Formats: sequence, structure tokens, C-alpha cells
Amino acid sequence: MITSHSDVVGSLLRSPELLEARNDHESGSLSHADFKAAEDRAVDAAIKLQEEAGLEVVTDGEMRRLSFQSQVPESIDGFGRYDINAFLWGDWNGAEDVGPWTVKRPPDIGVVAKLKRRRYLSAEEFVYLRARTTRTAKITIPSPSLWSNFWSAEISKPAYPTLDSFLADVVDLLCDEVRELARLGATYVQIDAPHYTAMLEDKTRAFYEGQGWTADRWLSQGIEMDNAVIDSVPEITFGFHL
Repeated sequence: MITSHSDVVGSLLRSPELLEARNDHESGSLSHADFKAAEDRAVDAAIKLQEEAGLEVVTDGEMRRLSFQSQVPESIDGFGRYDINAFLWGDWNGAEDVGPWTVKRPPDIGVVAKLKRRRYLSAEEFVYLRARTTRTAKITIPSPSLWSNFWSAEISKPAYPTLDSFLADVVDLLCDEVRELARLGATYVQIDAPHYTAMLEDKTRAFYEGQGWTADRWLSQGIEMDNAVIDSVPEITFGFHL
């Protein structure tokens, strides 16, 4: 007999109210307190939706994030300038029905200083979620390998001469994050979007190899980095989103 459960990958669609509130907060026309209240309402609605669907595991819908990855540069100093397009692996291209639509990765993205945590990435998310559901609360964190996107041979070398040195600090910060989540009572953490499947497609593989490692090294060292995060708290159950 196979026992299984279903849960959402992490993100749910943001409501128009939350999207408007984020825009107003960024423009300065909405106070931080009012923006946090809008986030809270969006999280409450996400929890209710999942519970009414009968899910045993719930997330906060990642309503407090610009992107599923964005809580890292929002919480850790050193990443320099970024926007939503910073979270591209190479270029994004539209499907056939939208024609030759392309979004270019911003050329000036790159870590510019030694990483230093201002706050934990997901502590607020977990504590709020834990207090509002009796179901298993799942928190998602990005895989260390995703952050190769933020190492630039032109911009990053004064802070991190090599990709290895940069990703080593990313791994340490994510291990600390998992230990803090465990201290707060988390039992289920999902590691998002490790690069393994990206090695199957020519363009994304070329992007990763352009950062200085071969595909074989990406696979072997990527596994080591993910295992380091998993091994930081053996009692937590980890999932992968591929």
C-alpha cells in the first residue's frame, strides 16, 4: 500500500488587492503597517482555500514574496540592485502564440558584497502560518544552486573571487535558516528549483556552464549543496520541487 498526500507547490496566485497593495507600498502611498495587513489577509485566504480543499499540508501561498526566490535578497545584504527580472535563468522567451517576445536578463545583476543576514528569510511566514492552521505547515526555500544566477565574473569578483566561494556562503545561510525554522517548530521544508532539470535543456545548461562549472560538476556539487542543507536538521522532512 502506498500512502501519499497532496499539497500545493508553494505559490498561489496573488489577489488583485494584494498586487495593488504591493504597488502602492513600493510607490510610498501605502504605509508599511497597512501593507502587512494586506499580506495577512491574503495569507488567511490562501490557508482557507487549501483547508477547504482538504489538503493535509498547507503553505502561506508565498504571499509575502515578490518571487519564490526573492526572500533571499530581501533578507540578506550584499546582492546589489535587483528586480523581478533578476530571477531569470538566461533569457525568457514567449510561447509560439505570442511571437518573438523575449525578456533579457538585466546585465548588472550580481552579488556586490559579502553576504550578511539582516533577518531570517521565512521566520515571519512560518510563525504566522503555524498560528492559523492545525494542518502541517510547509515552508519553501530556494535551492543553493539557484544563486549562481547572482554571481557575475565582472561584478562579483571583489566580494567573491569564485563562484565556489559565493555559493559556500549561500549554503551556510540556508543551513542557518533551516535550523531557525526547526527551532520555531517547522517539520516540513521544501527545497525549490534545484538546477538538475535545467541541465536537460541546451540553453539553460549553457547558462549554467557559462558560470564556470561543467554540467557534471553542477550535478555533483549541486547534490552536495542540497544535502548540506538537508543534513543541517535531520529531523525535518524535506521535499523537492523540480
